[in-house]
Amino acid sequence: MNLCNIDEVKALLGRHGFHFSKSMGQNFLIQSWVPEQIAEASGADKETGVLEIGPGIGPLTRALASRAGKVVSLELDRSLEPILAETLADCPNAHVVFADVTKTNCKELVEREFAGLKPMVCANLPYNITTPVITQLLESRAFQRLTVMIQKEAAQRICAKPGTANYCAFSLLCQYFAHCEPLFDVPRDCFLPAPKVTSTVLQLTIGDTPTAAVENEALLLRVINASFAQRRKTLQNGLSSAFSGQLSKEEISACIEEAGLPVTIRGEKMGLAEFARLADCINAHL
Repeated sequence: MNLCNIDEVKALLGRHGFHFSKSMGQNFLIQSWVPEQIAEASGADKETGVLEIGPGIGPLTRALASRAGKVVSLELDRSLEPILAETLADCPNAHVVFADVTKTNCKELVEREFAGLKPMVCANLPYNITTPVITQLLESRAFQRLTVMIQKEAAQRICAKPGTANYCAFSLLCQYFAHCEPLFDVPRDCFLPAPKVTSTVLQLTIGDTPTAAVENEALLLRVINASFAQRRKTLQNGLSSAFSGQLSKEEISACIEEAGLPVTIRGEKMGLAEFARLADCINAHL
């Protein structure tokens, strides 16, 4: 069965009485080059354990299973259980777990499922959970690489540079944990049903240490979030609100100057290294 042939896909879904769920962000691939190219780009091999999120009817799962040592797919929709049992029947190294990724301890899953394998993620992520799931995966520190297909605009935010319209706190979080690289776009007509936007396959490569050295990681992320909470405010005003009761406005100004930054600067103009210096200065004053 060709899981990307639109006629065969419709027949499969009709045979099982499946109906698409908007709330789950279900869009199934109907162009076979897409899962093949994603799986190839992931770098999966027999030494690799791959976590997939949202397998749908399984085209990417099959492409990964032909390359990886083991594939574990997390699927929320129980109505896909008989479909996946059929489409993955000849993939003994692919295992479907019916669970909500946002309620899954990824570190424990990796330790349980991927012993002796290099863990990575490869997934066609539902658009509506892109930010929380990528944040969860990065902060788990359980994976060496994430290769994900997401909305193009979300990929642009993740890879954005200081001073650009797409640059935000999420850009910095991703760039702190990983090297972020867009690989290729996937047109909307590659899906059933077709989404309203273009998708991008993005790869996040995670090193042994974050991309910026900082004394207090939690404080760094707090400083970043405070700096973007109200983009029109200066960095000084944003931090004064976030650290009210801990640091005076004068102390905030002193920290900014100690970091070698002008007091009038806005967070959207600062790079990760500048945020790291500022966080260390604030840490010294707390």
